[in-house]
Amino acid sequence: MSAVFDAFRASAVALDVMASGVSTADALEARQHERLRQLLTAAIHGSAFYRSRLHGVTPGVARLRDLPTVSRRELIANFDDWVTDPELKLAKLQAFTADRRRIGTPYLGKYVIWESSGTSNQPCIFVQDTRAMSVYDALEAVRHGAPRSLQRRFEPMLLAEKTAFVGAIGGHFASVVSVQRLRLANPWMAQTLRCFSIMQSTAALVHELNAFAPTVIVTYPTAAALLADAASRRQLRFRPKEVWTGGEKLSAGIRSRVEGEVGCVVHNSYGASEFLTIGWECSRGQMHANTDWVILEPVDERGQPTPPGQPSYSTLLTNLANHVQPLIRYDLGDQLIVRHRRCGCGSSLPVIEVDGRHDDPLVMAGRDGQPVTLLPLALTTILEDEAGVYEFQLRQRDARTLVLRLEIEGPEARIALARCRVALRNYAAAQGLPTIRIVGELGKPVSKGRSGKAQRIVAGP
Repeated sequence: MSAVFDAFRASAVALDVMASGVSTADALEARQHERLRQLLTAAIHGSAFYRSRLHGVTPGVARLRDLPTVSRRELIANFDDWVTDPELKLAKLQAFTADRRRIGTPYLGKYVIWESSGTSNQPCIFVQDTRAMSVYDALEAVRHGAPRSLQRRFEPMLLAEKTAFVGAIGGHFASVVSVQRLRLANPWMAQTLRCFSIMQSTAALVHELNAFAPTVIVTYPTAAALLADAASRRQLRFRPKEVWTGGEKLSAGIRSRVEGEVGCVVHNSYGASEFLTIGWECSRGQMHANTDWVILEPVDERGQPTPPGQPSYSTLLTNLANHVQPLIRYDLGDQLIVRHRRCGCGSSLPVIEVDGRHDDPLVMAGRDGQPVTLLPLALTTILEDEAGVYEFQLRQRDARTLVLRLEIEGPEARIALARCRVALRNYAAAQGLPTIRIVGELGKPVSKGRSGKAQRIVAGP
C-alpha cells in the first residue's frame, strides 16, 4: 500500500482514536502496554542496534522506565543498524532529501521521508511507514484543530476552504512534506492548499497571500505575529477564519494580537519530527498529549522522573506507531509540565504545558527607515541550510548589527563565518535591509538555559 495515504487503515485507527479520547485511565494504560509490547518485539527482531541495546529484554514483561535511553547523536551514528528495513540506507536517504523536487513523494514507493532542522545541533532523517502515517492522519482528523482539521479530507465543507501553509518550504521538513503529501493524495487540493515561503520579504509574502485569500493559515507563532502586524497596517486584503500555529511557543500576547488584528480564532498544536502530532489544543484551550500513541516521560537533570506539576529538564519520547525506525525512550530535549487534573472538555488524555522555542524575531532598520522583522525560523534555516552551521547564537546588537557566535575556532571557523555573512546579508537584502554589520565571535560556547537548549536567535534591547 502506498505511503501517500491509506484510507482504510486511517479510518480504522480513527475509530480507536475516538474511543481512546474518552476511555478510562486503565484502558489507556492497557493500550500503551500492548503497543509498547508490539514496538519492542519489532525493534528487537528488526533493528540490530536495538537488538544489542535491549539484549535480555522480554516484550510485554519489561517496564519502560527500566529500559535504556537513547540520544539523537547515538542513533544517527548507527542509522543503518537502527532502522528495521535493510533497504533503508542513510547515504541514499540523504541523496533523496537533497533533491527538493521530491518533497512529499514516497520513497521506495512506501515510505514518507522528512528531515529535521539542526535545533539540537544534529539534523536527522526520519522515515515513516504506512502504519505510522495512518496514526498521524487519524490523530489529526479526530483531535487536532477542534472544530475542523486539515486532514478531514472527506468533509464536503473542506472543498470550500483555502489553506495556506506559511513556513520554511525549501527542504524536506515535516510540515511541508505533510502538505505536499496531502496534495498528492488529493489532486483536487492543488488549488485550495498551497505553501508560502517565510524566506521572502514580508511585502512579497503578504502580496502572495492576498492573491490566494486563504480561509485557514497554518504557520509558526512568530510568523502569525508578523501577519498580525500587516493586518494592523491594513495590508491584508482577506480575513481568514482560523490560524493554526505550531513549532514554537505560542504566548498569550501573540495569541491575543493575532485574534484581535487578524480577526480569527487561533488553534495551537505540539509536534516534532520524531512524532508528528504529539499534542492538540481542546475547546478549553488546554494542550492534550496523544498518549495512546506516544509516551512522554518528563525527567530531571539526572534522568529521573519529574513529579506532575513540575517543569522537566528534558522529555523522553517513545513512538508507539513507528516500527520501521523505532524510538524508545528517546531524549527529545523539550521541557514540559504534566498537569494533575482531568480537563473539563471531557478528554481523558493528560494536559501538558510545553516550553518550546524561545527564539526572538529581530526588528532591524530598513532602507526607508521603517522597521523590518526577521523571523527566527528563517534565520536558523539560512544558517543551517546555506551556511552549514548548527551550533551558533545570533544576537542583535542594534538595529543594523548582528553578532554571530560559533563554538568552533581556527581556519574552519573563519570559513564558516564567511559563509554565514554571505547568507545572512543576501537574506537581509531580500527583506529590504541595507547592508548589515555581522560581528563574529569564534571559539566561544553558546550559553544554554535550564532546559539545556540554547536560545539561538536573541533580540537586542
